[in-house]
Amino acid sequence: MRNKFNQRVVKSDSSKKNNSLSSRRWMHEHINDKYVKEANKRGLRSRAVFKLEEINAQDKVIRCGMTIVDLGAAPGSWSQLAVDTVGCHGKVIACDILAMDPIAGVDFLQGDFREDPVLMALLKRINGNNVDVLLSDMAPNISGNAAMDQPKSMHLAALALDMCRIVLIKGGGFVVKVFMGADFDAFMVEVKTLFKVVKIRKPNSSRSRSRELFIVATEFKGQLM
Repeated sequence: MRNKFNQRVVKSDSSKKNNSLSSRRWMHEHINDKYVKEANKRGLRSRAVFKLEEINAQDKVIRCGMTIVDLGAAPGSWSQLAVDTVGCHGKVIACDILAMDPIAGVDFLQGDFREDPVLMALLKRINGNNVDVLLSDMAPNISGNAAMDQPKSMHLAALALDMCRIVLIKGGGFVVKVFMGADFDAFMVEVKTLFKVVKIRKPNSSRSRSRELFIVATEFKGQLM
């Protein structure tokens, strides 16, 4: 008769083996991904840039001369695209808990914007002016458990929406990554109360198996009384 300890060891070894196989499959897919190759070829920081590039081609959210706030910016591919698009008369302010290598023309703030000192530093960079577009590619550390990951993702999206209320100019735009799940519909309702035009995008560069979607909201209504 096998004892419980041996059973636990077998399960643990099996779990490690499955994780290892999954990691190897992911690495193989990543290395051979055409968007990864194209990002490397163009000197871009991650394949995520192509998601925003496609969204902006469709919706023209980011334009020359705009002021942009990019939340969850590291490693910086969205900021790269944003600063190239807004040009020398625009401004890009990026924020992330993680460190990010400098990008010419991007004002980077490292810290958690939920903390008052970081929020105050972010508002200082805006100089008392509201911004034209808020971007958020924030995502939680993915555990693989959708029941845990999706609510965390929606919480980050809700925080980004709260930031819109603080910094976004009337008529401004909002692009945010979300994951499909139980809280998605309620979040969409809240976004629609703040913006006149709301669209859901699934860029070609977003992997088909991924539950991620992007909400593109424009024509911010301003503070509602």
